[in-house]
Amino acid sequence: MKRLKPLNPIQLGLLLAVLSMFLIAGQSCQRPSEGQKENATPPQTQRSETSTRQDNQPAGEGTVLVTFDLNLDFSRHKVTFIELGADRCIPCRAMQPIMREIAKEYAGKVQVVFYDVWKDPRPARKYGIQLIPTQVFIDQSGREIFRHVGYFPKEEILKMLKEKGIL
Repeated sequence: MKRLKPLNPIQLGLLLAVLSMFLIAGQSCQRPSEGQKENATPPQTQRSETSTRQDNQPAGEGTVLVTFDLNLDFSRHKVTFIELGADRCIPCRAMQPIMREIAKEYAGKVQVVFYDVWKDPRPARKYGIQLIPTQVFIDQSGREIFRHVGYFPKEEILKMLKEKGIL
């Protein structure tokens, strides 16, 4: 039987760094542990992630809608960009500036909605997601036109929206 050579300090350090990264990334996108507080009954109110809007836009236009409401009106926008994630998930947090930029730059055309599926799992069940972040794009008739799992760069989102004839 062949014996393995022991790792030198550099190899050992690299191995530990890679394992640490997997551990941290894995923990950042898991459901909260039982010791962490979770909302048992989420409020049914809507809140906006940002308060900035132009005066000529209806309330909510140009902002990310952070909500627990599953009854969205898709008919007012060419597309609704739904982000299903969690506020403590690292890749989900990386998506937040992208969502704000798209909401602001394409107000009136693109409605951007964020569901925190750790605080309320109902949206995860409704949209059948298995991993976060997941982005779901819904047309005016309420039909899903595109889905992506993981970090989704702004340039790729805009490219997809142009290919679909939305922008």
